[in-house]
Amino acid sequence: MRLAFAGTPDFAAVALDALLAAGHDIPLVLTQPDRPAGRGLKLQPSPVKQRALAAGAEVLQPRSLRLDGKHPEDARAAQQVLAVAGLDAMVVAAYGLILPAWVLTLPRHGCLNIHASLLPRWRGAAPIHRAIEAGDTETGITLMQMDEGLDTGDMLLIAREPIRPDDTTGTLHDRLAALGARLVVQGLQSLPVDALPRTPQPAAGVTYAHKVDKAEAALDWRQPAAVLERRVRAFDPFPGAAFALDGEVVKLWQAALRPDLHGAPGEVLDAGAGERAIACGEGGALLLRQLQRPGGRRVAAAEFLQARPLEVGRRLA
Repeated sequence: MRLAFAGTPDFAAVALDALLAAGHDIPLVLTQPDRPAGRGLKLQPSPVKQRALAAGAEVLQPRSLRLDGKHPEDARAAQQVLAVAGLDAMVVAAYGLILPAWVLTLPRHGCLNIHASLLPRWRGAAPIHRAIEAGDTETGITLMQMDEGLDTGDMLLIAREPIRPDDTTGTLHDRLAALGARLVVQGLQSLPVDALPRTPQPAAGVTYAHKVDKAEAALDWRQPAAVLERRVRAFDPFPGAAFALDGEVVKLWQAALRPDLHGAPGEVLDAGAGERAIACGEGGALLLRQLQRPGGRRVAAAEFLQARPLEVGRRLA
């Protein structure tokens, strides 16, 4: 099929690679504008842009696609290119811009979205983070026919994926990216003959996965231990769960539940064998497994505690 592709991060790049490998003609790719990154804050192309340029596709990076929006000149320029591209469909994965009606109706078969949840649960920007944070035991990929709502379109294909007890957003992201790539290739095999059933999303069970904010990283030891343990995993690799220690913000990358240890919220507890745990509001404590000081690297808790001892009985904020 002749496709346009719209996406930005690694999750989307995996799908673009799969579509190219399957032999689809993708002359046009849309992605977010280059962003400053790294210590030098140099402009960096998105993973999707890098793949697209390597494949010889034309790359568009509009700041908006709304003709009546803040950057109508970007939208008009994109409209001119898309209108003459002769597209069978557009595949969208973690693009980051809302597609207005003129985009959705332009390709012959419309726009298909690879969404990383079992819709209608976790519509929105951060479905992987929120599924882990909420304690879900299962998630998946929904291939959806896009409409003008926020992830409200009809479902075409669904693939399920268990959430493992030790999953982080990083590990689950990689499995879902591969699953989404396989699912969209499978879906496009049936799309030209309209063999995919369109199932409206149920009205019950709708939840929204709001974008993760850096302010959410701070751990509140008054919360239940299980809630904080899930948050540590959900915020790996971004933004990283954190707590204050002697004027520094320390990242906590790995922790384990210790329901047998109890104390006042924030109290440092002896977990045996030289290990330390932090008491939580209920459900026991969190055993420290991997930490990171500002400007440092992730290290095992034992190495961290050699340089920064945590006295038993101390109370963290």
